[in-house]
Amino acid sequence: MRKLDTKTIVVASHNAGKIREIADLIGPFGFSAKSAAELNFAEPDETGTTFEENATIKALASAEASGLPSLSDDSGLVIDALGGDPGVYTANWAETADGTRDFAMAMQKVETALEKVGAVKPEQRTARFVSVLCLAWPDGHTELFRGEVEGTVAWPPRGTAGFGYDPVFQPEGYETTFGEMSAEEKHGWKPGDAQALSHRARAFKIFVETCLDA
Repeated sequence: MRKLDTKTIVVASHNAGKIREIADLIGPFGFSAKSAAELNFAEPDETGTTFEENATIKALASAEASGLPSLSDDSGLVIDALGGDPGVYTANWAETADGTRDFAMAMQKVETALEKVGAVKPEQRTARFVSVLCLAWPDGHTELFRGEVEGTVAWPPRGTAGFGYDPVFQPEGYETTFGEMSAEEKHGWKPGDAQALSHRARAFKIFVETCLDA
């Protein structure tokens, strides 16, 4: 495993919600970071069929464009009753004809699919959020970190916090959805904490323990 020996990195994302969450997570470590969106980098085509492949594509693109280590995230909602869908295509389910993303529509699409297969009881609606972080260096070296959190798909959506599918994901052991949680409740984590809740925070915890001298 390669250690990260600089505090200047690029957050390889154009997703405002992800950028905000990653900024919250890296903030306590004193990083100077700009996003690929701020730097006007082109969005690479995510042609991978796994979270790991797509995270690597994004991180390498920003590392090459910036000459700096770059941290990406590829994440999605994996629903058992739907055979793992939407999975790596989680964002695609929200795409509209005009090229924007409508997550209210995407959540309804998930609910319609679940109803179609008869998954109406909580025990039939098990799911997990997956996040894979990729740290890439300009020389092409990469490190991958995977975090998962188990839960169920709730309906109707609850809460307006977070982003994406957060209002319909209720993590195991909680009565609230990610959409009803504050940022601190959802993914707040710092060194010394035994556990992190969100998939992204769990992946970040492994990144810190692996690549930083924290």
